[in-house]
Amino acid sequence: MALTEAEAANRLMRLAKEIARHNGLYHDNDAPEVSDAEYDALTRENAALEAQFPHLVRADSPSKLVGAPTTSALAKVTHARAMLSLDNAFADEEVAEFVARVRRFLNLAEDAPVALTAEPKIDGLSCSLRYENGVLVQAATRGDGAVGEDVTPNVRTIADIPERLTGIDIPQLFEIRGEVYMSKADFAALNARGEGERVFANPRNAAAGSLRQKDPGITRLRPLKFLAHGWGEASALPADSQYDVMRAIESWGLPVSNRLIRADSTAAILQHYRSIESARADLPFDIDGVVYKVDRLDWQARLGFVAKAPRWAIAHKFPAERAQTTLISIDIQVGRTGKLTPVARLEPVTVGGVVVTNATLHNKDEIARLGVRPGDRVSIQRAGDVIPQVLENLTPGVDRPAFVFPTTCPECQSDAVREEGEVDIRCTGGLICPAQRIERLKHFVSRGALDIEGLGDKTIVEFFGLGWLHSPADIFRLKTHRDELLTREGWKEKSVDNLLASIEAKRAPDPIKFLFGIGIRHVGAGTSKDLIRAFGSVERVAEVAQHEDAVAELSSVEGIGPVVAKALVDFFHEEHNRAAWDDLLGEVAPPPYVSNVKASAVTGKTIVFTGTLETMSRDEAKAQAEALGAKTAGSVSAKTDLVVAGPGAGSKLKKAAELGIEVIDEAGWAAIVTGTAA
Repeated sequence: MALTEAEAANRLMRLAKEIARHNGLYHDNDAPEVSDAEYDALTRENAALEAQFPHLVRADSPSKLVGAPTTSALAKVTHARAMLSLDNAFADEEVAEFVARVRRFLNLAEDAPVALTAEPKIDGLSCSLRYENGVLVQAATRGDGAVGEDVTPNVRTIADIPERLTGIDIPQLFEIRGEVYMSKADFAALNARGEGERVFANPRNAAAGSLRQKDPGITRLRPLKFLAHGWGEASALPADSQYDVMRAIESWGLPVSNRLIRADSTAAILQHYRSIESARADLPFDIDGVVYKVDRLDWQARLGFVAKAPRWAIAHKFPAERAQTTLISIDIQVGRTGKLTPVARLEPVTVGGVVVTNATLHNKDEIARLGVRPGDRVSIQRAGDVIPQVLENLTPGVDRPAFVFPTTCPECQSDAVREEGEVDIRCTGGLICPAQRIERLKHFVSRGALDIEGLGDKTIVEFFGLGWLHSPADIFRLKTHRDELLTREGWKEKSVDNLLASIEAKRAPDPIKFLFGIGIRHVGAGTSKDLIRAFGSVERVAEVAQHEDAVAELSSVEGIGPVVAKALVDFFHEEHNRAAWDDLLGEVAPPPYVSNVKASAVTGKTIVFTGTLETMSRDEAKAQAEALGAKTAGSVSAKTDLVVAGPGAGSKLKKAAELGIEVIDEAGWAAIVTGTAA
């Protein structure tokens, strides 16, 4: 069924939040709740909707984000060069289209050879190793792509990773990137040993949990390995191709896959994919696909990146594994926005060596589509994580009662309703619903919001139960309960003072994180950024949201559509929300937004490319403009600042002349890009 624009906007919002949550569980907590296949299905649905409704692409779109912010006690490391993720392909045709896109972007002939490397995509924890003068000085996890965790002492315990590089042509600075992993045999032995430790679900989780220990002594006892697959910041490169640089890294003493190849055709890399897939079960470590990369580094540089991934690489994923089990029950969980989420409890079943027991059923409609009821036999699939996707009901003809979705909230007994144009059913209790109040408090202190160390989920629940926390402002008044807290089990003077110090440190929170932390429906991290950048402060956002023409004024901001605008207006229309907002701003003072965008000659300007570009494709030119802080448009109007015209420019060039808009040629644009324009 085709979606309306409003339905698509709502679905994109839900997908952004759901995928962000799963990213946090996977990358930061090492505790995924969905299978790779289910996660991939969500990202593919998001991509399809964005392609159908490009004007609805959100600032916090999953297509623009990498990983998740780190929240552990480990020190943070800002990557000199972002550690991005990869786009995925699931069929041969998508791989062929990837190669075709490369040719189009580089303006190559349709039959021009494009050499690619291909290697197994190991299922581990991404890690960057920084060598200076050949000596290991720092190791960091990927984190959210921009900021990771310092795991240098832990990495020094891994035998595969040398303290000093050996060989020739070693650059003064070189970051080697790869995966920390645990072999299947070592994983099985670790779980069998037990020794009172946590039992891990799979080798990836075991590797991540082992590497991110505060005590390197624990990491030393875990059998971790490393496999290099690329590099980050480098003062020089030992070769001009992906394959040859990887061979140089191998010669310096780092392990590189023995199944890394270079091939000149799509058919050859697909043949290699088949050979790796057939050998998958016999490999000593888990893999979930094959990675292809454009071999020529000068082409990689021209291709550049989209929001979260390089244009010059793609991961060809393996199909998911399947099994059958029994659906024991369906539980209902209440989230921060009141959403009632059904969770399937399954008879434990082993799929690909992992025992799975739960699955998220998303909403009432998904239960109806599958026709599942407690007691039904169901088909499930997974591709490396704990919780599977329910594919179908295998016993639809059996006479048993249908599952009745609740019409009241299981937490506060308020009515549970589906709003017009919505798929989800939500509790109408709002802040009187204890589940929503608790979840909103958890969200406010979470890593993407104020990130208050020491105020975890269990502590929030404890303080809420004591009556100390009702709204976010109460967090900043917890110091009045210091003496009482010292009498409670598990709290000592140092831990109490550390918590209160963490809270005090957030009295002037980042305005973007603050607005996101409030938990206004439809206002995610990216949307908060757009709003703060547009209006300059949290106070101004609140003021605009209460204007008579607020929806129109808010919708005029790029990335903010009518759905988000109405959500903001609705939030500030409620008296209790305004009261909570004012109470909170009496405790904290988010500073005004200060832009750190590097100025260029075209920053903030709107550019139109027209005619035939001879040295690059239109896509490459647009990517260059966006990298310089400019916007691109498809037509010339009074809002256009600059037109770049190649041979054959027609009506757009004429329109620019009529409007008196500056026009330059391709050489002039190249001068702007290189910073040599007069």
